[in-house]
Amino acid sequence: MGSGGKRDVLVVYGGRSTEHEISCRSAAFVLKNLDPAKYNVHALAIDKDGAWLPQNAQALLAGLNGPVPIDRARRAQPALPDVPAVDPGTSLLAQAGIDKRTLVVFPVLHGTNGEDGTMQGLLELAEAAFVGPDTLGSAIGMDKVVSKKLAQAAGVPVVPWLDTRAQFWDAHHGEILAEAERSFGYPMFVKPARLGSSVGVSKVKNAAELKKACEAALAFDDRIMIEKGLSVREIEVACLGDYDPAVSVPGEVIAHADFYSYDAKYTDPNGASAAIPAKLEPAEVKEAQALARRVFTALDLYGMARVDLFLEKTTGAWYFNEVNTIPGFTEISQYPLLWKASGVEPRQLLDRLIELAVQRQETKKSLRRSK
Repeated sequence: MGSGGKRDVLVVYGGRSTEHEISCRSAAFVLKNLDPAKYNVHALAIDKDGAWLPQNAQALLAGLNGPVPIDRARRAQPALPDVPAVDPGTSLLAQAGIDKRTLVVFPVLHGTNGEDGTMQGLLELAEAAFVGPDTLGSAIGMDKVVSKKLAQAAGVPVVPWLDTRAQFWDAHHGEILAEAERSFGYPMFVKPARLGSSVGVSKVKNAAELKKACEAALAFDDRIMIEKGLSVREIEVACLGDYDPAVSVPGEVIAHADFYSYDAKYTDPNGASAAIPAKLEPAEVKEAQALARRVFTALDLYGMARVDLFLEKTTGAWYFNEVNTIPGFTEISQYPLLWKASGVEPRQLLDRLIELAVQRQETKKSLRRSK
C-alpha cells in the first residue's frame, strides 16, 4: 500500500478527444468522491495537444468549482514505446511520483485515445491495476459496428444498419446512399463508428441531408454507420462488477429536442431530462436488465459500463443501441445517478470500482508466464 497504509489512486483526465471537456467535468466528480481516509489521490492531465501533465491533486480538490482545470506549468511526455528496454507505463507513473505496485489508475478519459483500448493497453504493459474494461473490451465497446455485430451474435436485437469507410466514399457514395434509402427509408441516423457523446451524430429526413450527414461524420472517423430511424424511448442500465455484473434500476433519457444530441446532453440546460427509475412495467424492467447483462457479457466487459437500449414506442420491441465503457461521471450523469437510485452512493461506487481493478490485477498476476 501507499503512504499511511492507503492505496494510491491516480485519476487521469482530459485527453486528445472531442470529449475532453466532459472528461474534465467527470474528473471533478471522481476526485471529490474518492474517500481521503482510504486513498492517496493523485492526478494526471492530458491536454488537447497530447502533453502529459502531472497535477497537484490536493490543490485541484481545494479549488474545485466546476470542471477540473489543467495546470500546464509542468510538461512531460511518456517514454516512447519503441525505445529499447523502456517500460512506458513505469515512466508514465514515475512522472507522478507513484509506485505502480500500490496503485490503481482511474482513467476518466472519454472517447478516442482514452476509452477505446489505447490507454488500457498502455496500463496493461505497465502491469498497473486500472478501473474499467481491459484493452479488448474497451476497443469493442468503443466501436459501434463491432459491438452491434457481437451483440447480435449473442441474440440481442439491434437496430438495422449499414456501415462504410472513408476509402469507399468518393467512388461509391451514390450506391451507399441508395442502399440506405432502399433498406431503411427516412428518417435515419448517421453516426461516426468510434465516438461517444453523440459527437458527429445527425438525424436525417431526406437525401440531401443524408449525404451531408455522412460527410460530416467522416470528418470525425473514417468509419461511419447509417441506422434506420425508429420512434423509441431511450432506456439506460448501469452495470457494475466482474464478468457477471450487478445491474441498476433502468433510467430513461427524455430528449426535448429532435434527438439526444451533444448539445442536448451538455450545453442546452433544457435539452433533455431524465426519469430515474424509468416508468416501466415490472416485466419491462426485468427485460431491460437481462439485456444489459447479456450485452455486458457478449462484449467482454469488466468493471463498469452503461448500456443504452431502445424501447420502440409502438411495438414494445427492445433494441441494443450502444455501450459506454467509461460513462460520464458528472453530477448529472446517468451512471452514478442510476447507482444512487439503486442504493449505491458515489463513494461506495468508486470503492467498488477500485476493488474490481485490484481483483483483476491479482488474477492476472497469478497466471503463469512460462511453461
